[in-house]
Amino acid sequence: MIVIKRAYEPNSPDDGFRILVDRLWPRGLTKEQVATDLWLKDIAASTELRNWFGHDSQRWEDAKDEIHNEAVVLLDYIKKHT
Repeated sequence: MIVIKRAYEPNSPDDGFRILVDRLWPRGLTKEQVATDLWLKDIAASTELRNWFGHDSQRWEDAKDEIHNEAVVLLDYIKKHT
């Protein structure tokens, strides 16, 4: 099972293997706080795409969730291809 959890939420023993899927490290958090097992920054949106998107949810054409980020896109992709 894959679960999306924000890096800013406290980690838990129930989290399992944690993968950070953002190009930028979460602002103000230490490695211990994020407690990631793997950081896949190259799989996240490019700097150009992030700048274009600019947190404008109107540019997110197929949003079926209130959260607009790379993790939602990646989870959707994984579910469709597994």
